[in-house]
Amino acid sequence: MSEPFDAASEKLLAGHPQDRLLSAQVVAVFGRQYLVRLADGSEIACLTRGKKSEVACGDVVEVRRTADPSTELRTGAQAVIERIAPRRSLLHRSDAFREKLIAANVTQIIIVVAAEPSFSDELLARCLVAAYDQKLDVLIVLNKCDLLNAAAAARKRLIPYRDIGYRVLELSAKQDVTALRPFLTGHTSVLVGQSGMGKSTLINALLPDAQAATREISAALDSGKHTTTHARLYRIDETSSLIDCPGVQAFGLHHLSFGGIEQGFVEFAQYLGQCRFHDCRHVHEPGCALRNAVAAGKIDARRLELFQQIAGR
Repeated sequence: MSEPFDAASEKLLAGHPQDRLLSAQVVAVFGRQYLVRLADGSEIACLTRGKKSEVACGDVVEVRRTADPSTELRTGAQAVIERIAPRRSLLHRSDAFREKLIAANVTQIIIVVAAEPSFSDELLARCLVAAYDQKLDVLIVLNKCDLLNAAAAARKRLIPYRDIGYRVLELSAKQDVTALRPFLTGHTSVLVGQSGMGKSTLINALLPDAQAATREISAALDSGKHTTTHARLYRIDETSSLIDCPGVQAFGLHHLSFGGIEQGFVEFAQYLGQCRFHDCRHVHEPGCALRNAVAAGKIDARRLELFQQIAGR
């Protein structure tokens, strides 16, 4: 896929400015309003056509400037999103009733957990399954490691994840985030985690101008009327970006099949297809290869329990 801001991708369809399609990237989402960055680096507010929107932060889009001045006065929007380019990835969550888009075109997910308050290992497992489905690199960040006793307990809970190959980085966002910077290089990363894990502190330490950028976005989108932000994209350098999401307390995977969830538990791979029954649900069936692996100490018992909770919906 071409660079999102390649000016050559702008298509001149007619002689009037409002007939020109401009290539852009979505950098903030407030309800049904969006802020997009154009090829020249400028940012404008946009709407979509129709009531249902399929636009996510990080999407590469084509926008058309509005020809109706009253629309700008009424909504603050200066353009309309006409098309979404094919995505490299789409991170989203879903339950039985609806789907929530999180971020598009990311290459890495950074899951922030903390020494205190206690983190949900089920939410962590769900994020890892979603990352596997979208072929994303994964980094688990254990924050607030200056809280020594709590950090020791949290570190112990993350041992099973280290053992199956996930990268775990320990830091204290209030003290120093230098160790995180090399992991961001060359990636479009999405930062996710429960409320209270210290994500905002982490963002502000990495990007001192983030709060100012947030105020500018709020002003551009008149966010007094649209206070729920789905995600915001910050440019770190020419090759690296970071998408910050609001605190996530649940991560539904209703869009994934039972087999898709199985595969997202990466340590199960060598045992899948080895059960006595081809439709084994890995709960109480005799001859279950996963349960046998747990009994032999080859799979962490809590990980199988988490799978059963998630796959059982």
